[in-house]
Amino acid sequence: MVFWEGYVSDETMGTIAPIVVYWLYAGFYQLLPPLDMYRLHSRKEEEEKNSVPLVSVVKGVLFQQLVQATVAKLLFLLTSTADASGTMIQPSIPVQIVQFIIAMLVMDTWQYFVHRFMHQNKFLYRHVHSQHHRLVVPYAIGALYNHPLEGLLLDTFGGAISFLVSGMTARTAVIFFCFAVIKTVDDHCGLWLPGNIFHIFFQNNCAYHDIHHQLQGTKYNYSQPFFPIWDKILGTHMPYVLLKRSEGGFKVRLKKKD
Repeated sequence: MVFWEGYVSDETMGTIAPIVVYWLYAGFYQLLPPLDMYRLHSRKEEEEKNSVPLVSVVKGVLFQQLVQATVAKLLFLLTSTADASGTMIQPSIPVQIVQFIIAMLVMDTWQYFVHRFMHQNKFLYRHVHSQHHRLVVPYAIGALYNHPLEGLLLDTFGGAISFLVSGMTARTAVIFFCFAVIKTVDDHCGLWLPGNIFHIFFQNNCAYHDIHHQLQGTKYNYSQPFFPIWDKILGTHMPYVLLKRSEGGFKVRLKKKD
């Protein structure tokens, strides 16, 4: 039993909810006071280094979400196994947990290799992936600011493949995709807030991903959005140290491997 049952279908919820959650969570970060004592970059750095205005970022994210919603709707339509009454038998909680974990690992695998290839292929980096790196100083609303082709290949296809391989139902997908969105937004928030559960339970967090957005770290820390497994296996893992800035806040520095 879920709170939307009887109001909207699982398929509709799985299409709309991740978009709503994105703007609620990213909007929460956007509306916070400056919090200079927790920032990974100063506001001056953000203004000087980022080469794309907020309005363009919002437009880019909305376009990607339109594509994602269209693909999600088609995916749910083609894979639905509901009976004539629209009822679908849901698997047990343990099965759903296993499906959730499988989906996380599949998404991580897909995104690592596609992301890394977009860096190694000079044409794709110059004409596609570099759009995301125009935000040298990441912030929450820009988490899904990508070239449309990257948004399709990396995020939309990655989500679809995770859904199909895991075998999860649309209802489980609602929770999975909303969680993936929250994690992605948090990884780009640019704030090292005390008590943030994503910093506590995930090595792959906003500081880890910040290394990748720095010029000297673009060949490292490709993993997203959950675990740094592939970085560690394939030698692209770059640890970091958090140093306090004299004017307040933190700066993330590469910690050279021995």
